[in-house]
Amino acid sequence: QVQLVESGGGLVQPGGSLRLSCAASGIAFSIYIMGWYRQAPGKQRELVATVTTGGNRNYGDFVKGRFTISRDNAKNTVSLQMNSLNAEDTAVYYCNALQSDGTRNYWGQGTQVTVSS
Repeated sequence: QVQLVESGGGLVQPGGSLRLSCAASGIAFSIYIMGWYRQAPGKQRELVATVTTGGNRNYGDFVKGRFTISRDNAKNTVSLQMNSLNAEDTAVYYCNALQSDGTRNYWGQGTQVTVSS
């Protein structure tokens, strides 16, 4: 059974930081492209960041150097360090695992991030 379990969401003030983590089980983690996506109320789900099996990173345009994605193949985890958060970053953040050949795609249940004073 495949599980992607996110943690680390919560309420943070503007300008603050959060670190999201996703623990994967039931997959051959090292052959998956791991990513974070987010969905705000009334908006489509959008890419936040991905990291390939080889460690190449890709970020959504809005990130602008504020977030860093990392993966630990030994622990089957992917993390997202988010700095300089603002209200527009408020959303449910989802962990994603895409097998590198594109044949399997999995989602976590999501974790809420709220940026508010």
